[in-house]
Amino acid sequence: MKTTDFAFDLPAELIAQTPLPERSASRLLQVDGDTASLSHRSFKDLPRLLTPDDLLVFNNTRVLPARLYAQKQTGGRVEILIERMLGDGGALAHLRSSKSPREDAVLMITETQESDISDLSVRVIGRQGSLFRLAPEAGTIKEMMRRFGHMPLPPYIEREDTAEDRERYQTLYGRRDGAVAAPTAGLHFDQTLLDQLDAAGIPKTEVTLHVGAGTFQPVRAVNIEDHTMHSEYIEVDQTCCDAVAACRERGGRVIAIGTTAVRSLESAALRSSADGSATITPYSGDTDIFLYPGCQFRVVDAMITNFHLPESTLIMLVSAFAGVETIRDAYRVAVENRYRFFSYGDAMFLARKRVA
Repeated sequence: MKTTDFAFDLPAELIAQTPLPERSASRLLQVDGDTASLSHRSFKDLPRLLTPDDLLVFNNTRVLPARLYAQKQTGGRVEILIERMLGDGGALAHLRSSKSPREDAVLMITETQESDISDLSVRVIGRQGSLFRLAPEAGTIKEMMRRFGHMPLPPYIEREDTAEDRERYQTLYGRRDGAVAAPTAGLHFDQTLLDQLDAAGIPKTEVTLHVGAGTFQPVRAVNIEDHTMHSEYIEVDQTCCDAVAACRERGGRVIAIGTTAVRSLESAALRSSADGSATITPYSGDTDIFLYPGCQFRVVDAMITNFHLPESTLIMLVSAFAGVETIRDAYRVAVENRYRFFSYGDAMFLARKRVA
């Protein structure tokens, strides 16, 4: 298939620039991949769409305040986006400046793009592909993010981050620092809704996928099969694997909260068995799994997800999951009904299209 097969027209005013006052006040478009039926709901309706036989799988990553501003020793300004923390205290990062900093350059951290330098700095010690390897020169990178870090809002949110984003561009259950973009399907869950799910006896488990900035990179290949997917770190532990097995045994549905949970579960299954079975065993490490029409899903039966960018790997994933024509129709209906799009937007509940 062509990348252009996943294009659609989206009025700019439907791109949500701010979150709603209440997390669970979002709308929810229910989509059945088998019947191609669509239903308009509220996210608060979610408990009524589930049974105690089902299993919800959440991504417990937490977003770092990973955008930093700095100044070169020559006076030039640099924007730093931390992509991944390294075990030696350093980091891999995207750097944006009028001229790329040379190796061994020292970047002095500032509070904003215009403010004076602080007592913290990093040194550029090399390159790893398109990323720069940074080492703390004065202070630690964690201290830099704690004191001066900004929430790395997506490029389609055309405003500066605010104090509100520190809380709202995080899931309530995120507990493992490492992401530079939120697993946005989880942003709709407030404590009241989580308590209702517990009271209804809906089982839950967790995976970890530290979302990278690559999630916003466009697909530049003409044919989608030629696209090279970025890598992200995941963990699927024994507790999660046992929960999936128990769900299968009782005849319930494995329901992933977000495409990141989908990619985590399907990556673990792919590494667990080469015969296409739904076996899932623990896995930790990088994944570059790319799920597009024609790929098979071994573990996930349904998912909750936001609306995704045109021609993105994520709209390709949901098209593979629920059917290309079904997703095209769902997005057309969402635009016509003025749903809010992308990270701070509304959500979909997708049931997988079964393969005969």
